[in-house]
Amino acid sequence: MDLREITETQRADVVGAHPRPGFKNKILKAFYHGMADRPDTTFGTMNDDVLAHFDSSFKRGDFVDIMKNNAWPE
Repeated sequence: MDLREITETQRADVVGAHPRPGFKNKILKAFYHGMADRPDTTFGTMNDDVLAHFDSSFKRGDFVDIMKNNAWPE
C-alpha cells in the first residue's frame, strides 16, 4: 500500500527475485475459497469484500440493522 516508499528499481529487483504472475487474482481466489463455506465469519472484515466480489448472491450483514433489530430491549 505504501509502494511509493521504494524506488522503481527496488521494486523491479524484488519482483525479479520473487515473480508474482497472477498474484492478485490468485490470492483473492484463495481467500474466497477459504471462506466461501463460512460466509458469516466474514462480517465486519475485508473478507466480506472478497466474498461480495466473487459471489453475487452473498448478502453482507449490516451492523446497524443487527443492532436496531435484535431481540434485546432498549
